[in-house]
Amino acid sequence: MINIYKVTKKQLEDFFIDNSYKSFKAKQVFDWIYKKRVSNFSAMHNLSKEVIKLLEENFYFGNIEILAKNEDVDVCKYLFKLSDNNKVEAVLMYHDYGNSLCISTQVGCNMGCKFCESGRLKKVRNLETSEMVLPILKIENDLNIKISHIVLMGIGEPFDNYDNVISFIDIINDPYGLSIGSRHITVSTCGIIPKIRKFTSYDKQVNLAISLHAPNNAIRSQIMNINNAYKIEEIIAAVKDYIKVTNRRVTFEYIMLKGVNDSKQCAFELASLLKGINCYVNLIPYNETSHIEFKKSSKNVILDFFDVLKKNNINVTIRREFGGKVNAACGQLRANFEEGQ
Repeated sequence: MINIYKVTKKQLEDFFIDNSYKSFKAKQVFDWIYKKRVSNFSAMHNLSKEVIKLLEENFYFGNIEILAKNEDVDVCKYLFKLSDNNKVEAVLMYHDYGNSLCISTQVGCNMGCKFCESGRLKKVRNLETSEMVLPILKIENDLNIKISHIVLMGIGEPFDNYDNVISFIDIINDPYGLSIGSRHITVSTCGIIPKIRKFTSYDKQVNLAISLHAPNNAIRSQIMNINNAYKIEEIIAAVKDYIKVTNRRVTFEYIMLKGVNDSKQCAFELASLLKGINCYVNLIPYNETSHIEFKKSSKNVILDFFDVLKKNNINVTIRREFGGKVNAACGQLRANFEEGQ
């Protein structure tokens, strides 16, 4: 039996063809699941009894449970319990352009970024496609809203779970699925170069974000283990190739860590590194946690860093600070729950 929420429309079309039915039945099923939001095959009354029986014999409707929900101004953080009792987070952020949901892709993370709460609890397993789809459905139902933007930037490294992530994007982007526009979907990676190159040939205009967080290898290797495998120069080369093929702008995420990567010298180095690349830099004020020693850069330091990039013709933004009261750091709510805090 297969969880229906992990099945793409193309996979469902192939299933019907293999069982001697027309492929359009997949569109009907998708419409019932993602537009009408039914969770019972017998409710799909434009399908024959034979088709419903076939579906019931091969698929089931999986579920996840809302375990905790923390709300603050313009943000709501959810902790979900999965069917095997593992836990995973999603963060909803309200913007003037729509409702954006930050999705996790793994239970825990093995990338080992020193500043990241997610990595303190090591990877247990990859999330199934269904376990990325269901948080959207649960949150939309819980809050009676429509989620318009998806960011794969929660717990885990998306490109370490590449195939399930691609299936997830196919489902949520499908016009018969959740109809979330490809340009409203962003995948963030800490820099797994083979998967960046594979993603370059993906046929949807999904946004790519690189968690860079340092302007040189010396600093990056201190705070991000991935840099020992893939150096900054290799990442920049892969990004340039991606832009050449896709003609898409790339985002570089840069968490501002006090006394680590926030000096003006770092800003000048970063401007030099990114010169001429079709990109923008997203400066992120750090969410401090009780478990990790890094501190947030001061507002003035962040503004000075911003000014250096701006004056060197680098497109740059400073991310709004969300959820200081909702365990906002990636993995923080899960870690606190697991550790009984």
